[in-house]
Amino acid sequence: MSMNYKITHNTQYSYSSVVNLCHNEARLTPRSFAQQVCTQSEFTVDPEPTSYRERKDFFGNTVCYFTIQRPHQNLSVTVTSHVAVKESQKRPDIVWEAVQERLRTDQSAEILEIRQYILESPMIPNMPELRVYAERSFAKERPLIEAVEDLINRLFEDFAYDPGFTTVATPLAEVIKHRRGVCQDFAHLGIGCLRAIGLAARYVSGYIETVAQPDQKQLVGADASHAWFSVYLPDIGWIDFDPTNNQIPTNQHITVAWGRDYSDVTPLKGVVFGSGTHDLSVSVDCRAV
Repeated sequence: MSMNYKITHNTQYSYSSVVNLCHNEARLTPRSFAQQVCTQSEFTVDPEPTSYRERKDFFGNTVCYFTIQRPHQNLSVTVTSHVAVKESQKRPDIVWEAVQERLRTDQSAEILEIRQYILESPMIPNMPELRVYAERSFAKERPLIEAVEDLINRLFEDFAYDPGFTTVATPLAEVIKHRRGVCQDFAHLGIGCLRAIGLAARYVSGYIETVAQPDQKQLVGADASHAWFSVYLPDIGWIDFDPTNNQIPTNQHITVAWGRDYSDVTPLKGVVFGSGTHDLSVSVDCRAV
């Protein structure tokens, strides 16, 4: 089953003093791949940029770069996209040790490229406690999908969703210590656990449908950017898992970008030349059409 969505993502900056120059890059354009097609995406900036260009980064995400070379105290970035998402049916019954061994020994170009997702990354360091936590779910000869489902269920039960506790810069060790965080933190935790036992996992940023189904409560992460992770299975591909909502995504999750961790897929970042402070507000509307 395929679902069609219209997503409007608006970011507003209000500066306490005049900004004379800013350079920015955004990863806010949804990706197109086997399970998803972005049919249209419009990128609007106010005030109008002095320069604007698009490129693909190392991971294939669309990066929009823009510069504003005029005095301004407000900045608005709005991306409106239309996306079709297919429901994934992949649930292979492969034990996790077989995947681990294949990732360790296979010398094919595909697997060699995938190995970057087993290594530590800027926001997900090697931590012994992650391996200890993961091993409870990865019993001997347990099917990989079943083991990862158990892992995200434990993360869902053991960690509290607390939007006020962490920031994008909060170390993973603090999240583990206090057992609190948000979707970014839970995605990092899941990825760290999987990498600790030799599996390949990547970070995914995106959105969830805003309006809940008639018989369901609204998913956590709607009305904002969301994050989850994917696990790689040789000859099968990537399978998504959402630890924040304790589920395998179907067709309510819209993928924008992926990478090793949040630092590879930051939605909007830049350099501002000016003084003072700023206020930030972000709104997301993701609706089926």
